[in-house]
Amino acid sequence: MSEIDLSKFEKKVIMRNIEHKDIEKIIELQELCFPGMNPWKKDQLQSHLDIFPEGQICVEFDGEIIGSCSSLIINFDEYDDKHTWDDITDEGYITNHNSDGYNLYGIEVMVHPQFRGMKIGRRLYEARRDLARAHNLKSIIIGGRIPNYHKYADEFTPREYVEEVKEHKIYDPVLSFQLMNGFTVMRINPNYLPDDAASNQYATLMEWNNIDYVAKSKRHYKTSFPVRICVVQYAMKQINSFEDFAQQAEYYIDVAYDAGADFCVFPEIFTTQLMSFLNEHIPRKAVQRVTEYTEEYIELFTDLAVKYNVNIIGGSHFVEEDEHIYNIAYLFRRDGTIEKQYKLHITPNERKWWGISAGEEVEVFDTDCGPIAIQICYDIEFPELARIATEKGAKIIFTPFCTEDRQGYLRVRYCAQSRAVENQIYTVIAGTVGNLPQVENMDIQYAQSAIFAPSDFEFARDGIVGECNPNIEMVVIGDVDLEILRRQRQSGTVRQLKDRRRDIYTVHYKK
Repeated sequence: MSEIDLSKFEKKVIMRNIEHKDIEKIIELQELCFPGMNPWKKDQLQSHLDIFPEGQICVEFDGEIIGSCSSLIINFDEYDDKHTWDDITDEGYITNHNSDGYNLYGIEVMVHPQFRGMKIGRRLYEARRDLARAHNLKSIIIGGRIPNYHKYADEFTPREYVEEVKEHKIYDPVLSFQLMNGFTVMRINPNYLPDDAASNQYATLMEWNNIDYVAKSKRHYKTSFPVRICVVQYAMKQINSFEDFAQQAEYYIDVAYDAGADFCVFPEIFTTQLMSFLNEHIPRKAVQRVTEYTEEYIELFTDLAVKYNVNIIGGSHFVEEDEHIYNIAYLFRRDGTIEKQYKLHITPNERKWWGISAGEEVEVFDTDCGPIAIQICYDIEFPELARIATEKGAKIIFTPFCTEDRQGYLRVRYCAQSRAVENQIYTVIAGTVGNLPQVENMDIQYAQSAIFAPSDFEFARDGIVGECNPNIEMVVIGDVDLEILRRQRQSGTVRQLKDRRRDIYTVHYKK
């Protein structure tokens, strides 16, 4: 008898994180599991994966997705006990996910009807428990449907129905399952899911406590999350070597360090100051010469970020990659790591004089002061980019810029202030002043660098945290508070993020 091929008997059950390629299958599964209820939208699921991919889990059986669950992290005490599903999920987009929160909130679990005897739901709940333990969260909270309640609504109030289920006198496929998995009922919320007719729109608020939780702090609420920013209004003037440039840059980083700044921000293409000693008068060739200093530039600012313990937005610099020249802004973290953001919109001037190529992706970078984005000069004038960065989690957008006249500067300023209001974020603009009379296309500069906030009572008057005097070499140092930002997004006078009409418009990021 030949050896038995065991592989033909295998049926593989795989637990994994949901990926972008799974989105269509997840929507199909939801339509099957919850007929008559509104399914996920593609952009909602894409938002989940962009914001909290760890919290989106599926079960695959022989290559087919047969179950899934979605979650986000919050501080539950910041929400009303009578919250709705839309409140807790920001209408399904989870842009309110808080990686520093205390509670995992489960917003959906579903299992294919043909596979409901395989303990798939139990596997998904255990995966959530593992996630809560891994993130050292206090508890898992869920708003559970009671889909059999419509059958008993004439006989029992919601509270009475829940008691009947708890005493095993009535079976409810969701509530009974959750009770068996260690969840306890906290309260009953009305109007939780408007399209959940089977539950008469009621939901049970339930909690599982993580007994392995280790308290992070004796203080449960954050009173503030201050971030100090030093913005450099950089003087473009004649220098004789790269060492002169390095000395000028280090001076400002030392100033930022002395002020206890978390970020030091330089302007766009301030490294074109190197052209003042390169003696190349053809703009395209001069830019090519500047790219030759890319490694020295990166090494310099990496060393300075570590030496002075400050995160540096290294302005921007022309870089040659694959025979194309890009305008790239670098983030030099104080832990020695580096990120980069390509300029996405190239001005007619950049194309004409320098032949600059455009980048392709909107990046958001994690820092020890929260997630940030960098949008170089012209990019801040396109509101879609700031909205995409905000939806990806950015709390501060840094805009290094370089403008030669007041009109160009005001375009950057007004747009940066608009982005702060529209997205309830902080924006920072850093520009060049002075002149380089020997350098073609970089001879004059105009700037008034500044830090902007949304416009509401808890923020700076006029929405201006601080600003430089126009056209003078100087710095402005200001504090922004990410905790105030978070609170205002939830309960400000206006709530531009929460009040968006996603039913009539969306911003779709193709990447």
